[in-house]
Parts: sequence; structure tokens; C-alpha cells
Amino acid sequence: MTASLALDGSDSTRVWRLPGVYRPQEDSYLLAGALADAGGTKGAKVLDFCTGTGFLAVNAAMLGASSVTAFDINPRAVFSARVNAWSRRLPIRARQGGLDEALRHGPFDVVLSNPPYVPCDGENRDPRWDAGADGRCVLDPLCDSLPTLLTPGGFALIVHSEFTGVEATLSRLRDADLKASVVARSRIPFGPVLRSRTDYLYSSQMAEPGALTEEVVVVRADRPRTRS
Repeated sequence: MTASLALDGSDSTRVWRLPGVYRPQEDSYLLAGALADAGGTKGAKVLDFCTGTGFLAVNAAMLGASSVTAFDINPRAVFSARVNAWSRRLPIRARQGGLDEALRHGPFDVVLSNPPYVPCDGENRDPRWDAGADGRCVLDPLCDSLPTLLTPGGFALIVHSEFTGVEATLSRLRDADLKASVVARSRIPFGPVLRSRTDYLYSSQMAEPGALTEEVVVVRADRPRTRS
């Protein structure tokens, strides 16, 4: 099979991807902007979990991270991320695996993730974006693992939709003794995936009937240097 060439992003972070790999979109750009605003990346050991094309890994490396480890369960995503790292000679290692494998390579100073978070009814599920009935089947284990994934004083930036439950994410992180807050927001029109899910979103009362936009948020979680 011959790979198709697809390029996304600004001139400095345009990425190549194989078919079937999640394309950087508004949520990716919102998280990349939050990372640039956060600082603290220079010299850091970074994890990009659910890396896709490696778009966020590339951003972290270009902001001066000393090393970036990028994980995805999709072998096509891993290959795409490796190509994007190699073409820029960036210190990125792309590996196939899930959360257990990422934990074995930690801890990290910075954790980034644009995980699958779209709520779905179980039919025609696509692992690039679908995440169970409430959209949290990847997000919840990730939140629970952050105290172990992060070094003391480290921070995580995670992006997801309002339909996934922003307060649920904040509460889960705080229950894990992390500081948590929303650091970026953007309201965007439904894309093709959510437009195909409107019946489910309305019937499950995740979205108001007739709603055709969603708020995407970036949540920051900080591990204190010492426990209070």
C-alpha cells in the first residue's frame, strides 16, 4: 500500500500522516497554544500520550524539551510520528503502546494528551476519537495515573470536549492530590464526527437539543513538589 501524503498545521509544525491517523485539528492547536503559554518545556522530559501524527510531540521538542516520548496504540500513528520526528532531527521517540507502557517510561516533567474523548453509543466505534458512552474510557485512567506519570513539580495538559465532563475531570484530578484548572477554552462548530452523533448527544442530554457547537477545553494538572 502506498501512503498518501497529508500535511497539517502551520509552516513550523506541518506534519505528515498515513491514512487512518488522526489529523491535527482545533483541539490539537488549542493544546499546542496552551503548551507554548505554559512555559516550562525547555530542558523537560515530555510524554505525548495518544500522539497521533506526533504534532504535539513536535511542538514540545521545538519548544526545547530535552526528550519527548510519544505513545499511541495505532502502529500507523507511531510510524507517522517517527517520520515527523526524523524529518526534523528532533529528540522524539515514538513507541506503540498504551498507558501501562507509558508508565514504565516515566516519570515525566510534562505530560501532554489529546486522547479519544467523543461519547458514543458503541456502534461503529473509531478508536481515533471514540471513548465509550461518556467519552471517558481513556481519560479517567490517564487522570488516575498522573500522580505516577508526573515528577514532583511537573504538570500535564489534557484537551477534551465539554461533553466529556469538565468538572468530572477537575474533580478526579483534585481527588488524586493534583492542582487542576482550565487554562484554555475555544467554542467550535461540530465537525463531521459530532454531526453524526447529534441524536446520541441530545438523547443522552450531553448537549442541548439543536446545539451545533461545542466548547473544547485544556485542563492543566500540577503535581505539587511536596504533599501538603
